[in-house]
Amino acid sequence: MSTHVAQQPASRHKLVALAGNPNTGKTTLFNALTGYRCRVGNYPGVTVDTRSGQIRSEYGLTPLTLLDLPGTYSLAAHSADEAIVLDALLGELADVDVPDVIVIVIDATNPRANLFLVSQILELNRPTVIALNMVDLAQRSRVHVDAERLSLRLGCPVIPIVATKQKGLALLCQAIDEAVESPSVSMGLDWPYPVMSAVESMHDGLAPVANGKDRSAFNAELLQTLLGDGGYHEQRWGMRCGEDFRSLLREQRKAVVDNGYSLASIEGDVRYAWIDRLIAETVKRDEGRPTGTAKADQILTHRVLGLAILAILMGACFQSIYAWSTPIMDAVDSAIAAGGEMVSAWLPVGPLQSLIVDGAIAGVGAVLVFLPQIVILFLFLAVMEDCGYMSRAAFLLDRWMGLIGLGGKSFIPLLSSFACAVPGILATRTIGDRRARIVTMLIAPLMSCSARLPVYMLFIGAFVPDSQLLGGVIGLQALVLLAMYMVGTVVAILVAMLAKRTILKGDPQPFLMEMPPYRWPKVRTVFHRAYEQAREFCVSAGTIIFAVTVVVWALGYYPHAESIAIAHEAQRQEIVSAHGAAVSQIEQANDIAEDGNTVALDELDLQMNTQLYRIDQDEAGEYLRQSVLGRMGRWIEPVVAPLGWDWRMGTAVLAAFPAREVMIATMGTIYNLGENVDEQSVGLREKLRSSRHPNGQPIYNLPVALSIMVFFALCCQCGGTLAAIKRETRSWRWPIFTFVYMTTLAYLGAWVTFVVASRLFV
Repeated sequence: MSTHVAQQPASRHKLVALAGNPNTGKTTLFNALTGYRCRVGNYPGVTVDTRSGQIRSEYGLTPLTLLDLPGTYSLAAHSADEAIVLDALLGELADVDVPDVIVIVIDATNPRANLFLVSQILELNRPTVIALNMVDLAQRSRVHVDAERLSLRLGCPVIPIVATKQKGLALLCQAIDEAVESPSVSMGLDWPYPVMSAVESMHDGLAPVANGKDRSAFNAELLQTLLGDGGYHEQRWGMRCGEDFRSLLREQRKAVVDNGYSLASIEGDVRYAWIDRLIAETVKRDEGRPTGTAKADQILTHRVLGLAILAILMGACFQSIYAWSTPIMDAVDSAIAAGGEMVSAWLPVGPLQSLIVDGAIAGVGAVLVFLPQIVILFLFLAVMEDCGYMSRAAFLLDRWMGLIGLGGKSFIPLLSSFACAVPGILATRTIGDRRARIVTMLIAPLMSCSARLPVYMLFIGAFVPDSQLLGGVIGLQALVLLAMYMVGTVVAILVAMLAKRTILKGDPQPFLMEMPPYRWPKVRTVFHRAYEQAREFCVSAGTIIFAVTVVVWALGYYPHAESIAIAHEAQRQEIVSAHGAAVSQIEQANDIAEDGNTVALDELDLQMNTQLYRIDQDEAGEYLRQSVLGRMGRWIEPVVAPLGWDWRMGTAVLAAFPAREVMIATMGTIYNLGENVDEQSVGLREKLRSSRHPNGQPIYNLPVALSIMVFFALCCQCGGTLAAIKRETRSWRWPIFTFVYMTTLAYLGAWVTFVVASRLFV
């Protein structure tokens, strides 16, 4: 990234950057000021979304553009994503101008936790306004903030507001207008002389490459570089200036340490000493009975009761995604199917009809079918976050998730992935630690989602005996189903532990999360968040899912040999001719009663339609077997043979890579049963049981069934999942890695299962 200060055209709108800690109501304020009208984009090269919008005209005469920055607790970035905040404030982002004003949102109920970030931003010496939010909740909590005195001490306007009720916003915008022309007074902290001397030495050494940066802002950046050992700022300057910079940095850090100061603790000591003095002067707390939030936290954060309540809430979330969305998803499936039937009736049979119905419409269906689960999940998460419970849930689970190198925020995305990995991956946006977020995305597809269940049910029903164990307490089939769910969970734990020690190795970030007061969620905000997530999925991940679906359709359709159609059409004509002859014979018979004629003709019609249906299925099966997809199944037969599979199962698995549920329909087509079979189909189960190799040996048995189920438990056969990872990481690196490592694990797991089960059960 090149160092520059963005030039600001005179004609552009003034840019206002909105910063603050998470859970301070920053999003609510952004929505209130812009009227929910915003543009969503991406910062170049990172995984954080931008949101910008025009501040509504009723709040002021000056045209203002509001830029919503990611929530952060500090400018000392632990990852490139978090460093976006500082880069944006310094004008280091491509296509983003230097902000004319910075608005910092702080929580009036607990200002001490927010003033750390405030002190860092004020050191940039930019025009700044403080939005003191949730003053109504602060009053209920008996917290009184003297906004005027706080403004005098900080050297910038402090405006009390209630963003949820849109109170104080006109005064806030007036302060922003005035701040554009009136820079804030530079706030100085009592930094030790060795620290400031080191910063000045670094400033002098880097002045030739500073490109005219503002001195205060540049020194603030250098301070974070000096104190953030191994941090993002150090890495960035190291890439810019090479070994000369690293040598200078080592020299200055040594000078600080030699004077008796700790690089790890000095910033916290200095800033919190200043914050405590400031709080003592400007904040008063009335003593008395515990507040409602304190009383609730005695129960909701209790080690035992808190976990029990969380388990109930997570069960409700899981149930809502897993079961409550089913009727809506079924309705979507029915609507897509009805649309396909209508188009089929309008268009003649041929490649155009198949492309539109089986490719385009099926592709749209593959995207829309995820929407009910995504919307329900994000409604649930938005309510939990808006009411203040999300931080408590992360606090309760942080210790347990820490055993595998993750944090408490990873639990909800992983739980959601048992229903569908797509919304689970989208839910990782609440995880601040980039490494932990990527690890969570990598293992989320290992949770046995609902799409795997039909495959489990088909092979368990066909090959696992329906016997009872432990005196009828549990059935063998249920035990095998539980084992399939446990396989993915156990492997996910092992993968997470390995990843955190290898490719995503890094020091764990300390658990730092603000506990906001409980409040009623704002309905409009909750639904707006769910709408934004659904829209992003359709635009970003949906395009990839659609493309993959069309590609698989093409592989399964071509080459569409005309000889197959001619041969099967001849069979149809033969059956129709035979039917006509039989009908004529009955109608000409004089010794059969009229009622008898009717019954006999109905039986002939039924027999003919059944035969024609079978020919249709035979034709579809022959097309698939001769298609590129079918030939690929034969090509990979030597690869899947060690798993106990034949080319038919190989073809079905290839077809199922975009979506696991396609596997059963593909098997039905291959075995000439049609694509409308399901996991309960008696005909498909019988076909599997009766299938034989050329030597007469059964193709499928219990070891093969277990091998197939383990493969499906571990393999990433979901285009939507890979598209979601691509969308969240802004890179093909991680979805490709996910596909490769999960496919490798699935193959090895299926092979071991087949070998061991063959020795035990055959």
